[in-house]
Amino acid sequence: MKKSSYKAIAALCSALLLTSACSKSFLEVKPTGTNLEGNYYKNETEAYNGLIAVYDVVGWQGGGFVTKVGAMDAGSDDQLAGGGGPNDITDFQVISNYTLDPATGPHNELWKAGFSGVFRANFLLEKLPNVPMDEGHKARFTAEAKFLRAYFYFDLVRQFKNVPLFNKPVPVDQMYDQVQAAPADVYKQIEQDLKDAIAESNLPDQVTASTDGGRITKGTAHALLGKVYLFEKNWTAAASELALVNGTPGQQNPTYGYKLLDNFADLWTTIPDLKFNSESIFEVSHATMSNGNWGCIACTEGNVLDILTGPRGYAPGPNAPGYEAGYGFLIVTKDLATFMKGDPRFKATIADLDSMKANGIADYSPSFNNTGFFLNKFIGYVKDETKGPGDKPLNFGQNIYEIRLADTYLMEAEALANSGDAGAAGSRAYALLNAVRARVKLPPVPATLDNIRRERRMELAGEGHRWFDIIRWGIAADVLKDRGFKAGKNEILPIPLLELNNTKLRQSKEYGGDL
Repeated sequence: MKKSSYKAIAALCSALLLTSACSKSFLEVKPTGTNLEGNYYKNETEAYNGLIAVYDVVGWQGGGFVTKVGAMDAGSDDQLAGGGGPNDITDFQVISNYTLDPATGPHNELWKAGFSGVFRANFLLEKLPNVPMDEGHKARFTAEAKFLRAYFYFDLVRQFKNVPLFNKPVPVDQMYDQVQAAPADVYKQIEQDLKDAIAESNLPDQVTASTDGGRITKGTAHALLGKVYLFEKNWTAAASELALVNGTPGQQNPTYGYKLLDNFADLWTTIPDLKFNSESIFEVSHATMSNGNWGCIACTEGNVLDILTGPRGYAPGPNAPGYEAGYGFLIVTKDLATFMKGDPRFKATIADLDSMKANGIADYSPSFNNTGFFLNKFIGYVKDETKGPGDKPLNFGQNIYEIRLADTYLMEAEALANSGDAGAAGSRAYALLNAVRARVKLPPVPATLDNIRRERRMELAGEGHRWFDIIRWGIAADVLKDRGFKAGKNEILPIPLLELNNTKLRQSKEYGGDL
């Protein structure tokens, strides 16, 4: 008889010092040689290690290559699962063709990731008050843990709608008795955690990338709170929060330091100096020097998307891009390629392998449901292969943006357009939208909702936002009608079957339950 995985996660998280090694399956973690939770958090160093463990879940990469960005991309209208065949990384295939069910799909890994982050944050928040350490640092750690708990719950409630709400550690013997909370209550907790983080005077406005790159600032918290309000359709509050992040469109924010990079393609470089750049608001750090290997894919600190998205059997000619041959996943749809044709961001976003092949520049092997178009934002380059001890394909060091400034510009423009901003020249929505377009030398357009939505699709293609956007806009059933998407069902993911065994959790009505 199987047990609930979040119970197993909770039990292990309470027993272990949570470090990045816990990124692999929690059901496989053995407590041999670890620090017991009851003996830990004795000083600031141990509290800091606990905080790092909470951050670690933001970059969760499941044992089956499942990541949030990968899963959401595969389920969007802009990409297909691809890979080597219809059973290659099944979790991607079943969300791409909407045959997922409670037993099979990326929701198993996404649920595990979200609640791992929640549990880690809750344990740290429980321990911090009694840790002998600098009080200012303690206050900052507390703000960061609350932000991260809000971040994890925001993903969970958007993906699953019906989730249990934990704001403190739950004893293992009570875990089976937990029930789901109303989504409104989850959103209320998310808002409160973010407000608490913002109110904390020890949370900095800016951090030094070389020492604290990846840690949140007040600007990060304002950005996420604005995004939460946007999804709740609280347009005025969303615009207000996001305006604090965005400042004067096109100019550097004097408080938080944010500014659009001059060159769009620089966002996807692996040059170390451009990690945690001025456009980055919340960024997942990846490294090249970990021991990540095929025996434990989830153990790597590298970015698995770089090897997943590379063309299969890539054979470059003398003038071809220096791509690493990959596994051909998350291929770009012909619809997105046609949509972006002529846009200055096309080349940095999409690799046209069919064109390269037709012109004798490079050859490759087709992916499943091949379109000839690949996600150039994440394809790994041979020159960037790790020099560390791990297997090279699993240790590319490209970071991932969770939130970046062009995204918050467009979110504020959308909130303003929904709250009555006419979007004409001279309006703030107009300035925000066209600052994004000006960066790539495109002429200004009115800030209508249609234009803002078009811009989000082109600017953020392949970055994991599109699925959430089309669900939020209510257009998913239309744009995914040829992929098996069912209105009134696939707007959320099913509660994983494993979570229903021996617990009081109930399946959502969209998947045959009563909740």
